[in-house]
Amino acid sequence: MKIIPYGRQFIDQEDIDTVVSTLTADFLTQGPKVSEFEKKFAEYVGCKYAVAVSNATAGLHISVLSLGLQPGERVITTPITFAASANCIKYGGGEVWFADIDPDTYLLSLEHTRKLIESKPKGFFKGIIPVDFAGLPLDLEGFRALADKHDLWVIEDACHAPGGYFTDSQNKKQMCGNGAYANIGIFSFHPVKHIACGEGGMVTTNDKNLYHKLLSLRTHGITKNNMSENHGGWYYEMQELGFNYRLTDIQSALGITQLAKNKEGVKKRNEIGQRYKDAFQGKIKYQSLPTNFYNAHHLFVIEVNDRKGLYDYLREQGVYAQIHYIPVHTLPYYKKIGYENADLSNSEQYYSKCISLPMYPTLSLEEQEFVIDKVTSFLNESC
Repeated sequence: MKIIPYGRQFIDQEDIDTVVSTLTADFLTQGPKVSEFEKKFAEYVGCKYAVAVSNATAGLHISVLSLGLQPGERVITTPITFAASANCIKYGGGEVWFADIDPDTYLLSLEHTRKLIESKPKGFFKGIIPVDFAGLPLDLEGFRALADKHDLWVIEDACHAPGGYFTDSQNKKQMCGNGAYANIGIFSFHPVKHIACGEGGMVTTNDKNLYHKLLSLRTHGITKNNMSENHGGWYYEMQELGFNYRLTDIQSALGITQLAKNKEGVKKRNEIGQRYKDAFQGKIKYQSLPTNFYNAHHLFVIEVNDRKGLYDYLREQGVYAQIHYIPVHTLPYYKKIGYENADLSNSEQYYSKCISLPMYPTLSLEEQEFVIDKVTSFLNESC
């Protein structure tokens, strides 16, 4: 039986050749491919600076530290995300606060976030980490206005959305992670994401000071800048406590060729998404698309009443759908530290029904039609 997964990387001969070429070059890590990848990625999303890291979780970690998060300070994020979006706050010693999602876009609700912030005294919160869930961009212009009013920073978790964008109130196209409205953006290069490096991530910003802070924290807080004159070529200093969050040249070489294919990949993802919508229109609920927003479609999520039944049935047919995500506040760790009774009804209602169908550029028309047929057959039989 052929297996159709919910996500799949695509590696072609160009990818293989560039990795082999790097393997035979002088540098396997901390070489020229890393800076080349950073430069090309910054150009792609339209930001000034990009910092390659070992994975997106590492990027989230050094981002909250770069923004000065202190122990006990409070940061708001969404419960419908991978745990790393919240965990990075805990890594920095902060406290995680969840606001509910919009029931139609599945994104962190601007209105719920506003109400949460305004329910507390000024200065109670330090930042917001909204997520471009499933590839759909947030209204970052709205979040920026809210953040500025309350002196908060914003980290855009764009791990699902390289190539996504929205048009702002000035009629300007704003690419996910371009830094126009967020202090920092985060991307992931996990194999099921748009750009597959095995593992890897990128941090983007337009702030030069943040950029240099991110570079320092990525590499143990060590610098050799302007030190050889008074010492020797071997000399370095550790200026602060950093981490080994570097990306290798091997992964960066793969990232460069993968990035070059992403525009076409996102176009194909949208074609797949439209075929799902055409098939399910009026029958099955799926993520809404606001006007002037372009979804990068990491996922295609639908809601069904008998989610467990559909999940099991699809697996019997060789369709390996997935669930994105178990609400973070319901995970055992977060329940133990006080989130068990959090009032996040939209998120919990969404989780009770959500299921992600196969979505990746190499999904064939025949495979997709098979998935659609199995989903509709199950729902027709269960009615």
